[in-house]
Amino acid sequence: MANFSFDAVSDYDKAEMNNVFDQTQREITSRYDFKGTPADLEWLDGEKAGFKITGNGEWQIEAILDIIRKKLAAREQSQKLLDLSSEIVESNMKATKEVPLKKGLDQEKAKKITSLIREQYPKVKTQIQGDLVRITSNSKDDLQQVMQILRAADFDFPVSFTNYR
Repeated sequence: MANFSFDAVSDYDKAEMNNVFDQTQREITSRYDFKGTPADLEWLDGEKAGFKITGNGEWQIEAILDIIRKKLAAREQSQKLLDLSSEIVESNMKATKEVPLKKGLDQEKAKKITSLIREQYPKVKTQIQGDLVRITSNSKDDLQQVMQILRAADFDFPVSFTNYR
C-alpha cells in the first residue's frame, strides 16, 4: 500500500505579493482622489514581510487597504495573511499603518488543523512538524477531501498546501 501525503502550511507566495504591491502602487499614483496627498505604499522592511501604508488620515489608509484586498483577491491570495492588529499612527498631518504579513503555524494553529481533520477523517494521519502539519493517508481521495475541508474551514490564518506526493 502506497502512502500519500501533503503539508499544510501558513505561508504566502512572495512573487504574488510583489505583484500585489506593484499593482497597488500603480493604482495609488493614478487615482485622482490621491493626487497631491501623502498616499503611499512601501515595504515594511528589507525582507518584504509586510506593508507600510501612508495617507492623509484613516479614510485614506482604509481606501488603500481596500485596494490591497482587491489585488489579493484577483491574484487568488488569502486576505487573512494581512495582520491588521496595529493601530494607525497620526503625526505631521499624515497617518501611517504597518501591516505585517502572517506567516507560519504555531502550536495552537497546528492543533486546530489536526483536530478538524481527526474529527472528520479518523483514518487520515496528521503530524505537527515545526511550522507545518504533515497529513498522510493511503488514499489520494481522502487527501483531496481533507484539502477541501481545510479550504472551507474558517481559520483566522491562511492555509496553503505544499509537498503533495
